[in-house]
Amino acid sequence: MKAKFIKLLENLVEIPSPSREERAASEFLVGWMAENGFRAKVDAAGNAVGTRGDGENEIILLGHIDTFPGNPPVRREGDLLFGRGSVDAKGPLATFAAAVSQVEPPAGWRLTVVGAVEEEAATSKGARHMLKMRENHAPKFCIIGEPSRWNRITLGYKGRLLLHATLRVPFSHSAGQGILPAEQGVQFWQAVAAHCERVNDGRTGAFNRLDPSLRAINSNDVGAFGTVEMTIGFRLPVDIDPHALETDLRALAASFPAETDLQFSGHEFAHRAEKSTSLVRAFLRAIRAAGEKPRFVVKTGTSDMNVVAPVWGCPILAYGPGDSALDHTPDEHVDLDEYLRAIDVLKTALETLMK
Repeated sequence: MKAKFIKLLENLVEIPSPSREERAASEFLVGWMAENGFRAKVDAAGNAVGTRGDGENEIILLGHIDTFPGNPPVRREGDLLFGRGSVDAKGPLATFAAAVSQVEPPAGWRLTVVGAVEEEAATSKGARHMLKMRENHAPKFCIIGEPSRWNRITLGYKGRLLLHATLRVPFSHSAGQGILPAEQGVQFWQAVAAHCERVNDGRTGAFNRLDPSLRAINSNDVGAFGTVEMTIGFRLPVDIDPHALETDLRALAASFPAETDLQFSGHEFAHRAEKSTSLVRAFLRAIRAAGEKPRFVVKTGTSDMNVVAPVWGCPILAYGPGDSALDHTPDEHVDLDEYLRAIDVLKTALETLMK
């Protein structure tokens, strides 16, 4: 059985599936699930969806099958599997499929594994399609597939806002006293960073801070004018509304000397789940039964938890093997022993929930 589950993950990682190019990976996973006791299909959004059982009480295990761009070589070094998605998040997704394949839902229950598309693209197309399909019947529990280590439970993710700003600035001679377009671009970024620092005054802990990041910046000459384009990302704490932050940033830009055009996207509220739920207790017991002391974590990134949790309102957490510090890196890899441990923990937790 262990070799079968390792082969599942290896094969899944070997199929490139950057956002919007997930079809081959979805079809592979659907085929595997169909051969292992699931009713499985690729749905209208491109998600890989597999279900066991047919009861009204549904547990949705929502992973994502798309990966960050790049395709480092897939290889094994002992118990370490290297390759894009081995951690983020094909490792957790394969954990879902492997664990559920070993669980026979009792009467009244069903388990649904989803390999969602476009989670890395900030569109969350797959998760939003699941919301649409369950508009009038939310699941009883939801488990998000993201790396947290096999002995840890993730309870929260920060919110997100993306800003693409274009500044149009008249040129002045570089030997003169005027501020050049590229310099004004730097000043705009500094003004944004200063605004975030004012918001953060008195806040402690990374999860409670408003964090800006300058993701890209480029300047161009257009006749007597220069343009500066930049992309800025914001990670939001629970108490900051992304739409309110957009309003603040538009006011900041209006006071800036350069002509600015601001385009916002990726509005997601932060979410922090409750600890005192039967879902959390099932995982705590399962991790302890495996001989470890469980831990809780909250993440400074964003996941599909941010998308579905406010709508479904059910108990929710994120779980999966792997070190999230390796997400998106050329050295991304997962320990296969940890992956197998996570399968056992998840299987135990699901059986506990459905008693």
